[in-house]
Amino acid sequence: MCPGSFDPITNGHLDVIERASSLFDEIVVVVGINQSKNRLFEPDERVEMIREATSYLPNVSVDTFKGLLVDFCVAHDIKAIVKGLRAVSDFDYELQMGQMNHSLAKVDTLFMPADPHYSFLSSSLVKEVATYGGDVSKLVPEAVLRRLKERVRS
Repeated sequence: MCPGSFDPITNGHLDVIERASSLFDEIVVVVGINQSKNRLFEPDERVEMIREATSYLPNVSVDTFKGLLVDFCVAHDIKAIVKGLRAVSDFDYELQMGQMNHSLAKVDTLFMPADPHYSFLSSSLVKEVATYGGDVSKLVPEAVLRRLKERVRS
């Protein structure tokens, strides 16, 4: 599984999903639903954008989850979580999460270094640049770009 908020999905996310899909028979991209966080896109919109962006990957499906990620893993017989890492600071946090997930449900976390072209990229940064009219066309899939432009205009 490749979990995240994906608000919105970026080309960095897509790169990790593509690479993971070549390593595993099936990949489930799961969109976390956290009501306490302010999101630009609703969960169903994020799922739809991910489905559009990954439609060429036949072994990728998309779902949502609330609560503990490991509970979703156990319920769906998922043995591994794939996380992309952009920097050492990502590793510090993700290592703790991976260790906690393993202690709770024996689910392993595999870390995949970001492609250097995307090591600076985050959904938050994309939203901020788009809000101020910056060009994010090389940072997100085309379907996301259209929706992002519409959303920040309104």
